[in-house]
Amino acid sequence: MANPNPTTQQGTEVYSVWALPPESVRPRLKSLMSGLRAEYGGPEFEPHITVVGAIRLTPESALEMIRSATSGLRPYKAKVTSVSRGTFFYQCVYLLIEPTKEVVEASADCCVHFGYQSSTPYMPHLSLLYQDLTDEEKDEAVKKAEELDKEICGLEFEISEFALYKTDTEDKSLKSWEKIEVCRLDGKLA
Repeated sequence: MANPNPTTQQGTEVYSVWALPPESVRPRLKSLMSGLRAEYGGPEFEPHITVVGAIRLTPESALEMIRSATSGLRPYKAKVTSVSRGTFFYQCVYLLIEPTKEVVEASADCCVHFGYQSSTPYMPHLSLLYQDLTDEEKDEAVKKAEELDKEICGLEFEISEFALYKTDTEDKSLKSWEKIEVCRLDGKLA
């Protein structure tokens, strides 16, 4: 069961787990994201690689699970392989992350702790733009991203923090989205 029916679970919220790029890389990513929003609109959000997609939990369970999941993980490398586009709002334009053993296992381990099962294989990516665009506009946005940062492909960085976010996916403005906790990948709170 990937995403339990939201109407049957009182006292729960929708959460996601994100791998956070290091502080040294975030300004570069934010600049690229800002350039795309200036051209195509869309809400502002923090750069991240989704590790566990939207799952409905109680606040207490979510905190317990993120702490448990990160206690057994170690930092790992992430590498951008290309700029690409998806088929829906939350995967409009993104950086595809090389699905190395470490990247895939970190997500799989976290999903086990959260009891999360996806109906699709894990595709590590770092979204640049959330927006409803036509296929033609998405293709243009991919080219724009490649123009804005000609050397983004090949960018490599260490993931050493996961964040628990409240992410109501019905809220496309993202105004209700909230960072709940950041954990280092050594089991300690950041």
